[in-house]
Amino acid sequence: MTDDPFLAHRSLLFTVAYELLGSAADADDVVQETWLRWAEVDRATVRDPRAYLVRIVTRQALNRLRTVSRRREDYVGEWLPEPLLTSPDVAEDVELAESVSIAMLTVLETLAPVERAVLVLREVFAVPYEEIAEAVDKSTAAVRQIAHRARGHVAARRPRMAVSRSEQQRVVDRFLAAVTAGDVQGLMDVLAPDVVLVADGGGLAPAARRPLAGREKVATTFARFAAFAPGVPITTPLVNGAVAARIDAGGQFDTAITFVVEDGRITRMFAMRNPHKLGRLDEVAQLRR
Repeated sequence: MTDDPFLAHRSLLFTVAYELLGSAADADDVVQETWLRWAEVDRATVRDPRAYLVRIVTRQALNRLRTVSRRREDYVGEWLPEPLLTSPDVAEDVELAESVSIAMLTVLETLAPVERAVLVLREVFAVPYEEIAEAVDKSTAAVRQIAHRARGHVAARRPRMAVSRSEQQRVVDRFLAAVTAGDVQGLMDVLAPDVVLVADGGGLAPAARRPLAGREKVATTFARFAAFAPGVPITTPLVNGAVAARIDAGGQFDTAITFVVEDGRITRMFAMRNPHKLGRLDEVAQLRR
């Protein structure tokens, strides 16, 4: 049925699940579980299908989040969210682009599951507190307190300012030009003094086990690239709502890097090298608010 509310809201449900889980594969599973529960519902008793479906997907995502949190404790090295290829529409929706950015998803990882759900539903999807309370099995007053606490936690850790896509592209292009030329000074010029590089190899690809901090260390790391991988194709797709770098070393997809740009310099870099997390960068994800 083309008028099935589940089909109409499927992209929204996937986006909610992805923001709560940071994994497209887990989000897919949660959306499928939501469909199975929706199929058993007497539709005549549902006054607001969108709210009902968001409630189901949130509960399923919370169940999954508690499970994967334990799994991630045993992860080899740094764990980063699974990157998604996104459309220009996502990049143009500033609030959505920020909420699905790798930088923001890594901040959300530092919240408890219920805090994460409350913050995402309220700040990104503007779900009323009363509906969030039903989804997370808390009182409305408790949800308001949780939202306030989570908002402060995230505000202290999120990137300080958003820049335009053209500014992102300009800075990323400068960085990649310096990388491919092995230009250490060019790298130093485009990196902020306190830049941090986080890499995720998952034990399956070479990657630093801990974040690298400071432009000297980061510049030195990338300056080696030109010597070890000359002529490697590098493109700049939109990933999680922002300009990113895709490196196809050895004729196959090798690394995706996303960036945080502030004041014309790169302050944060997230390099995804785990091959199990790169599969969604060949097809545009359908993200909606």
